[in-house]
Amino acid sequence: MSKIRIFFLLSILFFSFGKLQAQNKSVQQNQTALIQPQYLKAGDTVAIVAPSGILKNRNEEIGRALALLDSLGLNAVVGKHVFKQEDHFAGTDDERCEDFQKALDDPTISAIWCARGGYGTVRILDKLDYTKFKEHPKWIIGYSDITALHNQVHNEGYQSIHALMCVSLTEDLNDIKETIDTFRSTIFGNPVSYTLKGSSYNKEGEAIGPLVGGNLTMLHTMLGSKTSIDTSGKILFIEEIGEYKYHIDRMLQSLKRAGYFDNCKGLIVGDMSKLRKNTTLWGTSVEQLIIDALADYDFPIAFHMPAGHEKDNRAMIFGMTIKLEVKKDKAILNY
Repeated sequence: MSKIRIFFLLSILFFSFGKLQAQNKSVQQNQTALIQPQYLKAGDTVAIVAPSGILKNRNEEIGRALALLDSLGLNAVVGKHVFKQEDHFAGTDDERCEDFQKALDDPTISAIWCARGGYGTVRILDKLDYTKFKEHPKWIIGYSDITALHNQVHNEGYQSIHALMCVSLTEDLNDIKETIDTFRSTIFGNPVSYTLKGSSYNKEGEAIGPLVGGNLTMLHTMLGSKTSIDTSGKILFIEEIGEYKYHIDRMLQSLKRAGYFDNCKGLIVGDMSKLRKNTTLWGTSVEQLIIDALADYDFPIAFHMPAGHEKDNRAMIFGMTIKLEVKKDKAILNY
């Protein structure tokens, strides 16, 4: 065998070994447990802030949020700029950032509850400093546009809570009893497990891994940035509202081409609400769209998670390891 051929073979072995080491290191990093903030207890304080959309004429909802926290034995503080109005947003970027940063830094705050989503969180992400937050970790709670913060906190190494926001509170709280019950259980340290109704579209299988994700548009928006999450070894949750089916397909295809699903362990699909109809119909259900887009992967897929932009919005802890069991007649999520 010639020296050149030997050198070539050794180079291949060296490259393969290095790649394997990198993969193992990546897997080890992804298996590292995220830091869990302390669960709340009576007397703790929750900060209500508005990092996204405007809260015009939403005073009643904030009042209900304060009343709910009080009924749970919790104290509350409302961000200085929550009711500010700056075009589309609840104050300027600096004002929204100021409220959120103050809550992050305050060691007496045990949780940060976002008043609403909409749009705007991405505009303050790079302004936030988590130095003091890491000295006194606290729960960040919200959904929809708050997915951007869930992603960022995840990459900082901390768990967070995907759950209802202040504007989710209806006049009759009995309308959202399950939503509030799971919110209460989760923030006080009693994470609930879920049995989802079956679907013929379910892709059967089992998986164990940290739960991550959120709003599909926001996950797509984070792609390519330092706030994008690595789904390797993890179970991904997605939900969406107000999109065309072809937009959903386009986002899934973009994530797929970027390798987002390559080492994903499982997918949980929440509410796909208020889907818009294009003049050229897509031709299949949104469930079939998702199954088709992810046909190249063998991880389990579960539909009918009651979480997203509907009244029934069950709380989930992102970053906590869950076991997902998917069958056609049901799917089970166990923390």
